[in-house]
Amino acid sequence: MTAPKGTYTVLISYTGYDAIVMKLVLDKNITLSPKLPPTIREENTVVITGDRPERNVTDAQMGKVELSMDDIKNLPVLFGEVDVLKTIKFIPGVQNAGEGNAGFYVRGGGPDQNLVLLDEATVYNATHLFGFFSVFNGDAVSNIALTKGGMPANYGGRVSSVLAVQMKEGNNQKFIAEGGLGLIASRLTIQGPIKKDKASFIISGRRTYLDILVNPFIKETSPVKGSGYYFYDLNAKANWVLSTKDRVYLSGYFGRDVFSFVQKDNGVDISIPWGNQTATARWNHVFSPKLFMNATGIFSNYVFESAFRFDGSRFALISGIQDVSGKVDFDFIPSPVHRIKFGAQTIRHRFQPGSAVLQLEDDVFNAGDIRYQYGNEYAYYVNDEWTVSKRFTINGGLRYSMFDVVGPYYYDVLDENRAITSQTFYDKGKHVKTYGGIEPRLTLRYIVSGSSSVKVGFTRNLQYIHLASTSGSTLPTDVWIPSSLKVKPQDGYQYSIGYFKNFAENKYETSVELYYKDLNNMIEFRDGATQEIGLNLENDFVFGTGQAYGMELFFKKRTGQFNGWIGYTLAWANRTFDEINRGETFFAKYDRRHDLSIVAQYDTKNKKWTFGGTFSYATGNTFTMPTSIYFFDGAVQQEFSDRNGYRFKPYHRMDLAATYRAKPRILFKRKLESSWTFSIYNVYSRLNPFFIYVDQDGSLTQQDLSIKAKQVSLFPIIPTVTWNFKF
Repeated sequence: MTAPKGTYTVLISYTGYDAIVMKLVLDKNITLSPKLPPTIREENTVVITGDRPERNVTDAQMGKVELSMDDIKNLPVLFGEVDVLKTIKFIPGVQNAGEGNAGFYVRGGGPDQNLVLLDEATVYNATHLFGFFSVFNGDAVSNIALTKGGMPANYGGRVSSVLAVQMKEGNNQKFIAEGGLGLIASRLTIQGPIKKDKASFIISGRRTYLDILVNPFIKETSPVKGSGYYFYDLNAKANWVLSTKDRVYLSGYFGRDVFSFVQKDNGVDISIPWGNQTATARWNHVFSPKLFMNATGIFSNYVFESAFRFDGSRFALISGIQDVSGKVDFDFIPSPVHRIKFGAQTIRHRFQPGSAVLQLEDDVFNAGDIRYQYGNEYAYYVNDEWTVSKRFTINGGLRYSMFDVVGPYYYDVLDENRAITSQTFYDKGKHVKTYGGIEPRLTLRYIVSGSSSVKVGFTRNLQYIHLASTSGSTLPTDVWIPSSLKVKPQDGYQYSIGYFKNFAENKYETSVELYYKDLNNMIEFRDGATQEIGLNLENDFVFGTGQAYGMELFFKKRTGQFNGWIGYTLAWANRTFDEINRGETFFAKYDRRHDLSIVAQYDTKNKKWTFGGTFSYATGNTFTMPTSIYFFDGAVQQEFSDRNGYRFKPYHRMDLAATYRAKPRILFKRKLESSWTFSIYNVYSRLNPFFIYVDQDGSLTQQDLSIKAKQVSLFPIIPTVTWNFKF
């Protein structure tokens, strides 16, 4: 704690202990280690709200949203599984990727433009069940913070947003077990002290068992016997207090999805596993009351495999990305009006954009070389939050980043028919290309009155990796690729301004924000791209620019039995590519004109029941549609509309939930707390579009061909019940 020179009265208190009041003359650095005398009191249950009520007005950071897990757990969920990613989609400026998908878009940016961190480790695919659930187990998560504008200089590598998820550290006083039993999944979390007051741990696991429940009901003679799907994940964390100045953290995540489909009649066996692994080792050190350090080593790995077996043969397609990184961050507080952060980071990327293995009986062949690609990313930054006066604060920073493309790397020269005429090979470790630049960050905050403020922000971000996707969502089949001789880094500029106002002694929060984004070096697959095995994917890319702009409105009731928020976004997201749409500007896949979210929660006076509800409405996503079909050279041909020339029907859905907290009981000499959560997903059974396909009946040669566009939807109304426990 840093304060101006002077005399202060300090109150130190903690539940279960008598408070201490002392007077301090602050004319030098002081270290206090007070001991509070224990006391026993009979008290009624109280609820403590930990955030500052005026924080949205006074904070210099712009576009940052923090959510507590308690609020998230009281909202309706699909199949009883609490989902961090689905909750943030109710925030203005954040859009979901579509029905039943956990991907998200922020202010017109793509899914690859969001930096998702779990204990500082990058998570490249944060979804389970092809995007229906996120990988974040709510029981293991402590808090989440989303920065959608005004990104500080200590974050980089993405041009849209940062979602930072922190795991719980474990209780260092007593052992606690909690979990839940749902219709398709169960979870269990155990935490406690390794050494009381010095070290603690937490282990949390989750698994679906739909495959176990369904399999006994499938007859052995069924042609689909052996098909199934399940996912599991495991979180673990430990921390040690080595001294008053040193603390060490170790955390890790391992998750896997396994989908299999068997068709015995045709001899087909399809297996699609994918998953993430992360590991983080962090050391905190206090050099002085004004200087603090975090040194972190990070490992992150994402791999996707799609394997097909047919009549004794096996074909497997494998892709993924692996990172090994190190970073050091410093907090320096030279005076009460300056809070300085500075540090550096290095990341060693290894990309596997796509390799294939073909097995015929006992022989194994590589269907095209396994072409790993490598890149080294570096960054250095400094950021200062300067309180110029009681009303005016500047949060400014500079970040310098660069990316080294290194071999092995193949550079293909193509002719007008896109055939390879020559190829240059850069050997392993050989320097190919270096990109880099300065990324300025600036946020200005001016307090108009005690309950209102104006904020202005500007950021530039460079992004050196790209997600090659043919869909509008982050499916596991999408692949990550680095910048190269042909692929340049994405370059994004964002300008934003907002007005923030609280009412009724901070009982109500309101805000309006305007933003504009310029995006350069965007990538798309060219029209007619086939993504052939053995060829560089970058040969199928075209490059262009993007623009996104809009307005976000937010109203929140913070306190009382009834609380919640309403968010509305009016937005545009455009793309321009010389080789797509004849060079004319078209709407991005995730362009949505209107996006409305309503979140409500009600607590009964006795706190036994909590009721929650959500409603969302959004303009439909864009897509490309066949506009004509004709018969040529013995085959049916299709002509397509302009890129993203059509829209799905508007998306809207209502979910409801009720949580009943049972009276605590004593079980095995421990207090058991339990609750039942009843949820209804899609209350009025709205059939929102998942995708649209063209169906053909009849024959063109017989002149009775009938062509219809048909919609596929996923979930009708789904009621679920989950039992949660803690002891």
